[in-house]
Amino acid sequence: MKGTATFRCLFLAACTIGCSTISAHAAESPSFTAYSQGQYMTARKLAEREAAQGSKEAYTLLGEIYEEGLGVAQDYKKAADAYRKGAELGDANAQFSLGTLSLDGQGVKKDQTVAANLFEKAAKTGHAMAQYNLALIYLEGKGRPTDEAKAFEWMQKAAAQNLPAAEYDLGGFYQFGRGVTKDRAKAAEWTGKAAEAGVPEAQVEYGVMLFKGEGVAVDEQRAAKMFRMSAEQGNAVAQNRLARLYANGVAVGPADPVQAAKWHLLAREAGVADFTLDILLAKLTPEQRAAADKAAKDWRDGHLSE
Repeated sequence: MKGTATFRCLFLAACTIGCSTISAHAAESPSFTAYSQGQYMTARKLAEREAAQGSKEAYTLLGEIYEEGLGVAQDYKKAADAYRKGAELGDANAQFSLGTLSLDGQGVKKDQTVAANLFEKAAKTGHAMAQYNLALIYLEGKGRPTDEAKAFEWMQKAAAQNLPAAEYDLGGFYQFGRGVTKDRAKAAEWTGKAAEAGVPEAQVEYGVMLFKGEGVAVDEQRAAKMFRMSAEQGNAVAQNRLARLYANGVAVGPADPVQAAKWHLLAREAGVADFTLDILLAKLTPEQRAAADKAAKDWRDGHLSE
């Protein structure tokens, strides 16, 4: 779980225009068509022409090209300049992206208040990532005075747009009573949505809720599925929990010491200690230990090749 010891936050300003709406504009102009086809140098030239004609989306595309270094040398200052022009023309994606640069001090002076202002402009147009970032800003009190009620309001708006990170963190608002009355059922509902969307941290927490019946009916089989999905994504806590299920034969069929050892080895390498599973490991036969080592290695090799 990331964030403070009492709350969970996945990321702040981790997603720029590249994961927002470029594809939505791909068929609307030659520059976006070229961009979507990976023809970045052509896209830049076309975007420059379109921007000169007043296209706010073209300025935003130019910002993306320079920020990511697509067909050009990466240049945060040029990216910021392009985003600024798009933002001034009212493009929400440009406002959001300029906000992320302002937050990190890339190409512009680092200024959390400016970032918050830009996020708010974009958030008011319905930009989900801007709503999410604005919620975290109000929660953390950086660039805005701390206001958990406003943080909850914006997080709720972002979650309603099916943004997995927002769904996960909204579950945290309900779980810990931040800006809203504690509600275990709502916490489970939103954490479950994020889990189904593939957020590994949410999968672990929702798995625990399913095992304990916290805000949701007990369902050990589904809980085990959640742990497995998270473990397969490399979440060490989930790997440890899955190892315990195999060690005890709970919700995964008969006890399987080799599978238990495999997941324990992976979790332990990532820093999650478990003395009980260490004892299980020590009791394996040489053949079982060799099989567990191979299974762990195969899993590692498979993920390294991805």
